[in-house]
Amino acid sequence: MENKKIKIALLGIGTVGGGVYKLIKKRKDMMENLIGTQLEVSKILVHNKRKKREGIDEALITDDWKEILEDKEIRIVVELMGGIEPAKTMILEALKAGKQVVTANKDLLAEYGQELLETAAENRVDLMFEAAVAGGIPIIRPLKQCLAGNEITEIMGIVNGTTNFILTKMFEEGMEFEDALAMATKLGYAEADPTADIKGYDAGRKVAIMASIAFHSRVRFADVYTEGITKISAKDIAYAKELDCVIKLLGIAHNTQDGIEVGVYPVMLDKGHPLASVRDSFNAVYVEGDAVGDAMFYGRGAGEFPTASAVMGDLIETARNLESGCSGRIGCTCYKQIPIKPFEEVKNSFFLRIQVKNEPGVLARIANVFGSHKVSIARVVQKNSKNKSAELVIVTEKVKEYHMQDALDELEGMDITESVCSVIREYDGR
Repeated sequence: MENKKIKIALLGIGTVGGGVYKLIKKRKDMMENLIGTQLEVSKILVHNKRKKREGIDEALITDDWKEILEDKEIRIVVELMGGIEPAKTMILEALKAGKQVVTANKDLLAEYGQELLETAAENRVDLMFEAAVAGGIPIIRPLKQCLAGNEITEIMGIVNGTTNFILTKMFEEGMEFEDALAMATKLGYAEADPTADIKGYDAGRKVAIMASIAFHSRVRFADVYTEGITKISAKDIAYAKELDCVIKLLGIAHNTQDGIEVGVYPVMLDKGHPLASVRDSFNAVYVEGDAVGDAMFYGRGAGEFPTASAVMGDLIETARNLESGCSGRIGCTCYKQIPIKPFEEVKNSFFLRIQVKNEPGVLARIANVFGSHKVSIARVVQKNSKNKSAELVIVTEKVKEYHMQDALDELEGMDITESVCSVIREYDGR
């Protein structure tokens, strides 16, 4: 057994790649007991060979992809570069060459998952991607295996640590969005360009992947309605507290009789919901199945070792499959073709904060606009009346998105409306 090894190549040796490299070395002796062989990093592909990399064996470094692709002894390729290209080309070439692939690339899977999985199936090799969603939290394999006996009707979660950290600081310390974002950047939770996080794009890609697996039907990133947290203010947080709620950026997917509803947006969430207690940079995914009932998966959603943990799990599973001669055993599970429901047809309840003129008849005119667009008002609170202005807080019953938008468009054009300050959906289940 001493001489028996499975050679792997790492594409990228950044934060996650470095974590994987360290874990492989740290767990070297354990691998023989878990797999029956050792895992050995044979090559590491980088863009700049001259860059100094502390703790990395320089003999493993290469900038020549063909050196890895044409090496028949390398049986597993671990892609940790991110982005679409050259990652897509390299993964496709590796799969076609009969190599197993492990990746953490959510952007690539959300856009080209079908092509990659079909290529893996054609070549009877594994394509594993546990680390692409929610970092160290196991969710892809549970959906494909542990919960395979369920018909899953809902999957939702907090799958972006940056936005959850920001909203936690706003809720607990009364910070405004910009101040909380600055703190997240200083502490390393937010990238120098945080757009993908704060606009909801990162979460949208993850939800597309999870929904595809949960509902056995292809959901692409373009199908996901996305709305970020940039418009959430400290005042909205204060109102959420009054309503005994928190505000969370949730990815929500439902499998309904009319099609799949899928979106990412800020939500007023009752404090009693399990996701409401998920703080700081932690992630959590909540699943509802007909047999299991409700289940929640919670943990670190990013970082060197949490994400490396998920990659290592995939590596071990892939190596076991190689040793057992059963690679490609569980591939694409999208065997259905369920339509994606247009988001404007989705029904939601809404929290609205509107600045209006403080004069008689205003509320009646607003109620008339809502009524004409089939929007039912659940409750109204008038606050902060100052001379000629007043702030109205309106909570609606469930209404189709397009009816609400039509009502808001009309309101914004009225002489009594100074501004529509906030429009936040409320989560109350389906």
